[in-house]
Amino acid sequence: MIAGMADNDPRSAVFAEGLLSGKVALVTGGGTGLGRETAIELARCGARVVIAGRRAERLEAAVGEILRAIGVDAGETVEVATNAGVDTGAGGGAGVGETGAAATGATSAGGSGAGSDEARLVDWVAADVREPADARRLVETVLERRGRLDILVNNAGGQYFTPAEGIALKGWRAVWRLNVEGVLNMSEAAVDLGLGTAAPAGLGLGGAEMSGALPQGGAIVNVTLSPHHGMPGMAHSGAARATVEALTRELAQRWSDRGIAVTAIAAGHFDTEAMGKYPETVRAGMARSVPMQRLGEPQEHAWLVALLCSPLGRALNGSTITLDGARDNWFGPWPPLGLTGGTGEVPTEERRESRSA
Repeated sequence: MIAGMADNDPRSAVFAEGLLSGKVALVTGGGTGLGRETAIELARCGARVVIAGRRAERLEAAVGEILRAIGVDAGETVEVATNAGVDTGAGGGAGVGETGAAATGATSAGGSGAGSDEARLVDWVAADVREPADARRLVETVLERRGRLDILVNNAGGQYFTPAEGIALKGWRAVWRLNVEGVLNMSEAAVDLGLGTAAPAGLGLGGAEMSGALPQGGAIVNVTLSPHHGMPGMAHSGAARATVEALTRELAQRWSDRGIAVTAIAAGHFDTEAMGKYPETVRAGMARSVPMQRLGEPQEHAWLVALLCSPLGRALNGSTITLDGARDNWFGPWPPLGLTGGTGEVPTEERRESRSA
C-alpha cells in the first residue's frame, strides 16, 4: 500500500469527491487483484459498482472487502448520489451463473427490498465473459438492477507461463477466448444495450421504451499487458493483448458518434496475489526488470482507470496508456536474466486441471 493511504477511507487519495457520482460501473474480473482495487477506487469516486467474474463465492467475499476498504459496513445504510429522473430498477434480483442459470447474489450496503438500490454501493454478478450470451445477460442484469450503465472496465484476463514452443493449440485458444473474445463480447453487449444512456423516469430499458432515452456518453476501459516488445513465456498473451489494443482504436472510432470513449491500459508488473501463480524465478525477477526497481501498486492502476472514466477520458479516446514504471524501455539481455532459471531456459508454469464450465 502507498504511504499515507488508509484501508477504510471513503475518499479518493487523488480525485475530488464525487468525480463519478451518479455513474454505474461494471468491472469484469473484479473479485481479485487489479479488478478489485479498481472497484474500490471507482466507489470512492462516487460510482455505484458491479463486479463480475466466474466464481460467485469469490465475488461475494470481494464485495465485503470493497465495502470495508471504503469504510462502509455491509449492514449500514448510506446515501448515494443518483441522477434525478433515472429509474434505478428493481432490488436484489438474480445473478447470472457460469452455465447461464439464475443465481441469487445481490450483496447490499443498505439491506434488500424497496428502495435498496439507492443504498447499494457495490454488487456482484457471476458470469462467463467468454460466452456472448452470458456477457449479454450480465449487462442486462446490471441494467435491471441499476437502471443504467455508464462505465465498463474489461479487466478480466489471464494467461499461463510457458515458452512459445510449448503453447498447445488448446492453451492458445483459451488465452484468446478470455483476453480477446471476452473484451469484444462485453463491449458489444454493453453498447448494444445502451451504455452511456439513461432512461427517463418510469421507462424500462428495452425495445421502443428506450426511444426516449437521451445519449450521455460512456466509457470503456480495456486492460492489456506491458511490455510490448515481447516477454518470455507470454507469447500467447502478448498476441492477444496486442489485438485488444488494435480493437481499442477501432471501437473508439466506431462508437465516437455515440459519445463513448474507448481506451486501454497496458499494465506492467503489479504487486497482487496473481503473482503467486508464476514460477519462483519469475516472481523474484519481476521487480528487477523494471527500471524503477519495484512492482506497481494496485492503487496506481486504479487511479488511472478512474482518470479514464472521468471527462478527461474522452480526450484520450482510442489511446493505450502504458503503466509499467518504464518496463517497456528494457533493453537488457534477452531473455532478462531475472526471468529465467540458472540454465537460462524460460520456466514453465505448473497448470491446474481446468474446471468444467
